[in-house]
Amino acid sequence: MPFKIGYRTLKTAVGVVIALSMAEALKLDYASSAAIITILCISVTRKNSLLVSWARFVACMIGIVMSAVMFETLGYKPIIVGLFILLFIPVVLVAKSAQGIVTSSVIVMHLYTQKQATFAFFLNELQLIMIGIGTALLMNLYMPSKDNVLRRYRIEFEQKLAVILQELAAFIREGESDWDGKEISEADHLLKESKTIALQAMENHLLREEDHYYHYFAMREKQLEIIERIMPHLASLEGAVTQSEPIADFLSELSAAVSPTNSVPYFMLRLEELKAAFRAMPLPATREEFETRSSLLYVMNEFEQYLQVKDALWSNKQDKKRPFRKA
Repeated sequence: MPFKIGYRTLKTAVGVVIALSMAEALKLDYASSAAIITILCISVTRKNSLLVSWARFVACMIGIVMSAVMFETLGYKPIIVGLFILLFIPVVLVAKSAQGIVTSSVIVMHLYTQKQATFAFFLNELQLIMIGIGTALLMNLYMPSKDNVLRRYRIEFEQKLAVILQELAAFIREGESDWDGKEISEADHLLKESKTIALQAMENHLLREEDHYYHYFAMREKQLEIIERIMPHLASLEGAVTQSEPIADFLSELSAAVSPTNSVPYFMLRLEELKAAFRAMPLPATREEFETRSSLLYVMNEFEQYLQVKDALWSNKQDKKRPFRKA
């Protein structure tokens, strides 16, 4: 495995240098704790970093107050430290600041070591906490853009989706295929990875909750589920019938048009034309033809949902552009 230094590692190293330098410049006791707090607070996204930092700050404040009261009242003894932990953890959990348990425990141990709760001690610890958290937040202001990665994943997925639709068209047209279907599993894996990255990108936008890529990949995930539902019905087809060719042509055309743009109205119209042609045809002459036509009609209905899923994404975009749209 090649040796690699990621941007988060680099940010952590720089943050440690800044926090430790500031704490030592202010001649604070336990200066290294500022660096430890910085390490603990640097996170993968800006939003998570804010939440973690707030949890650690709250936990530290609770820990300082509780430990000072208990140590000054009951004494600086190991048994009292155990009693403190016994009471402190449930309180922090109630305050929804569990991520700050380790950080606050370090601060509490400073008090136990010093064995005297003075104003100077509280000021020292508060400065350590603010330097550590502040440095981490400063480092987390930089988050590399995920747009290039997500754009590449989108293109790769669309290529696989185009292959899938083309193979379905070939199967409907010819009644058989040697396709192994590997693009479906590859596309599914790609979607899961893409949604994870898109969610991280969304959490880096502190003032914007919506993210186009996340909703785009969620839409494609629903479309892939529809295709997977269709597969067993296609496998049950008993040879080609007259109606197979138009549907195969429709899927071939849909395959060629796979893109993030909105081509839904055109293909919805094409589907309506296909359904109208189905209704105008004479009744099936054999049981096999009836079952095949039923399966093909099911496929058309499923692809109508396939198109509606994408149309919903575009409708949502338009609604956001018209925030005062009347109901």
